[in-house]
Amino acid sequence: MVQVWYMDDSDSDQREEHHRQPPQFIDLDTLFQLSGVEYFKINEENLANDELLNKIKHERNYNYEDEITCSKECLQNYEEKLKNFYTEHLHTDEEIRLVMEGSGYFDVRDKTDQWIRIQVVPGDLIIIPKGIYHRFTLDVNNYIKAKRYFVGEPVWTPHNRPADDMECRKQYIESLQHGFKSKGIVA
Repeated sequence: MVQVWYMDDSDSDQREEHHRQPPQFIDLDTLFQLSGVEYFKINEENLANDELLNKIKHERNYNYEDEITCSKECLQNYEEKLKNFYTEHLHTDEEIRLVMEGSGYFDVRDKTDQWIRIQVVPGDLIIIPKGIYHRFTLDVNNYIKAKRYFVGEPVWTPHNRPADDMECRKQYIESLQHGFKSKGIVA
């Protein structure tokens, strides 16, 4: 089950949990209200028959998918790629990830620009809205395999912070100020 918490300000290894003391966990509804990030639990063992996944893909027009494995053995330029993933950035499209194996962390900024850490494990599907500053890192296990979903051909261009003048960022700030609207998909 996914866990979500506010991060500490430590400079220690990015792959550690980085809990505040005392830990400050938040629930998924609060995560959505503070960031627009959506979470769904999917049966990663039987994707073809998972009704929720099929409904999400259909309603959001995800018509292209691929798979990425992040580990020292599977990812060329491993250290450089991890550094790039962990650099704060945004995208002009949603970022959709379904964890198939392993684990890792997605970090997102809340309304007050504080980091929230989302721990993902097999079966966790998260949708990170376009225009939100975020980053990704492996955890201490150094391994994750995930499906990536896209509308049309994949465009995965990170725009490093600051990118506040981009239209997707302006739209995200507007949603942040007025409240995020659910896409109507019920888990």
